[in-house]
Amino acid sequence: MPLSRRHFIARLGGLGAALLAARPAQAQPAPASPGPQPNQPRFGFDDVIRRARDLSGAPYDVNPPPLPEALAKLDYDSYRDIRFRPDKSLLGGNGGQFRMHMFHPGFLFNRPVVVNVIRDGVSAPAPYSASLFDYGRNKLGNLPVNLGFAGFRLHYPLNDPRVQDELISFLGASYFRFLGRKQRYGLSARGLAIGVGAKETEEFPVFREFWIEQPGPDSDRAVIYALLDGPSLTGAYQFFVYPSNETVVDVSMQLFPRKRIERIGIAPLTSMFFVGENDRRFNDDFRPELHDSDGLLMHTGAGEWLWRPLRNPKEISFSGFMDANPRGFGLMQRDRTFEHYQDIDLGYEARPSYWVEPRGNWGEGRIELIEIPTGDETNDNVVAYWTPNAVPEPGQSLAWGYRITAVTDDYKLHSGGAAYNTWQTSARALGAPEPPAPGSRRFIIDFAGGDLGYYLNDPEKVQIVPSASAGRIVRTFLVPNPKTEGFRAGIDVQLEKGQTADLRAFLKSGGRALTETWTFPWKAE
Repeated sequence: MPLSRRHFIARLGGLGAALLAARPAQAQPAPASPGPQPNQPRFGFDDVIRRARDLSGAPYDVNPPPLPEALAKLDYDSYRDIRFRPDKSLLGGNGGQFRMHMFHPGFLFNRPVVVNVIRDGVSAPAPYSASLFDYGRNKLGNLPVNLGFAGFRLHYPLNDPRVQDELISFLGASYFRFLGRKQRYGLSARGLAIGVGAKETEEFPVFREFWIEQPGPDSDRAVIYALLDGPSLTGAYQFFVYPSNETVVDVSMQLFPRKRIERIGIAPLTSMFFVGENDRRFNDDFRPELHDSDGLLMHTGAGEWLWRPLRNPKEISFSGFMDANPRGFGLMQRDRTFEHYQDIDLGYEARPSYWVEPRGNWGEGRIELIEIPTGDETNDNVVAYWTPNAVPEPGQSLAWGYRITAVTDDYKLHSGGAAYNTWQTSARALGAPEPPAPGSRRFIIDFAGGDLGYYLNDPEKVQIVPSASAGRIVRTFLVPNPKTEGFRAGIDVQLEKGQTADLRAFLKSGGRALTETWTFPWKAE
């Protein structure tokens, strides 16, 4: 199986859990600082903003200092053998519950970053030392004392008061991932996306420096600052991390473009969809479904809830959902049934959903969804983000704020019914001997939740409202589904070969919408 970043980091998470189970972590003191001086300002977000603004006036350093050859040549297995020593963890010296572990540079992670700890308002870099790591079977010789780190992760007693679980990690470009209780790593968040899926090469800005505040003994949050740098811009980020059943990360960001940026993605989410109930082209596997997320959920500025099932398309697909001041969007893992995955090791049913809620008005723009074909489950092939209509220009200062929640049950995000399942099949009428009409297809959607159970004793009061942007809707049906305490809807659509249509459907009773709106693109073949 070819190595991918997503599998690599997933295994790192498992490795960290195994290490913690094997050896109890003992906190080390934070890097020494001279302590606060009279009238000395405390280091904070404004300092990172100032650095980002100043850095935007200088050219981007395309070529970071090369790693020692022994680290650059590490393969996956050799790099995995380098393990942070849990007894060397930082941040817990004053009795707090957070611990920080470092990732070693090497292998895919060839751009060292600086990690600072803020203690009593004073920032000091966490010094690299080979003694922080167990190198296993690797023989790397003497490594530079100023090597730096590839990233870091914070641990917290998330699932058990006696055990330090991985809570959030920052590793590679601007990627970060975090967990709520009983969740397992799946999708990732990113600081920023530029040119995703475009004909030009996608740009990956990097977090080049971090600052982590020393949490107090009774602190229930972690505070992280980050400096972003890339060919097109610089940026300052502030992360407030609140561990919980559904961990929350509050993000504030300020960007300083170096050049005009035609395609920018705010609050990007990256995930994997290989096989699902609505796409079974790859079925030579005992596991029925393989995905970290199965749909894009959106709450528009006008108040409508939209559900778009994900696909593994035959060719790259771009979907845009125009909006003004969106209220929320996210990549959801809605299917929580183990039997639908049958993967004991990877636990797809426990992958978190990430739900983004903007702070303030984001203006006019669109939520973009990009789906890239993949032939296996090792590739992150789905990206979703917000892109504003206004194109960032050099010399501007642009600010956004939002909250990301690691959701387990996304049905509670709104009070209406939800689209639980989506299937597509032949449009042949049941019991009819004649073949389906050319260019026709049947889509079946299970709606459940909200008030739908109330109408099961009088299903005639519920109607399906379908629409298609092209072609024609040949037939619809709607039947009660007592198994889900909801309704099963069917839509037969006919298109000319090669034509594409956007399909939509929701359920209503009288003038009242009962469910979110299901939407799906389809191309007749």
